Amino acid sequence: MSRVSIAAQPVDTNTLRRELQRPGCGGFCVFEGWVRETNEGREVSGLDYEAYNELAISEGERIIDEAVQRFGIADARCVHRVGSLAVGDTAVWIGVVSPHRDEAFRACRYIIDQVKMRLPIWKKEHYLVGESSWVACSHGPADDHDHAHHG
Repeated sequence: MSRVSIAAQPVDTNTLRRELQRPGCGGFCVFEGWVRETNEGREVSGLDYEAYNELAISEGERIIDEAVQRFGIADARCVHRVGSLAVGDTAVWIGVVSPHRDEAFRACRYIIDQVKMRLPIWKKEHYLVGESSWVACSHGPADDHDHAHHG
């Protein structure tokens, strides 16, 4: 079973969570990224995501392998949507299980940061006013730190 998928359909988070349950794991951490209604002061009506699927999946598998090695987690899953998404839709879902919470938290953060930096996924924003535009999907840890207080 592939731990990484690029999905044109909505993410089934309950199924993903069940797939990750392990009797020896007490830690489960999830990151769920949603389409938000504003970006850089502009009102967003929706997004289109495109991906180079084969490369995104193989690179995503490498990222999860790295997380297993670095943090000693038991398993992880990553799903990224493609196609047209509305405000509030889940765009990316990362789930991590490990015997303890600290490893799960750290690995989940590592995976989403690497996904944003390394996967060939492109995002086009549609605005309520003005033309649509392709925007960067890549935000590294330094960028996140600068905006961490914004939630």
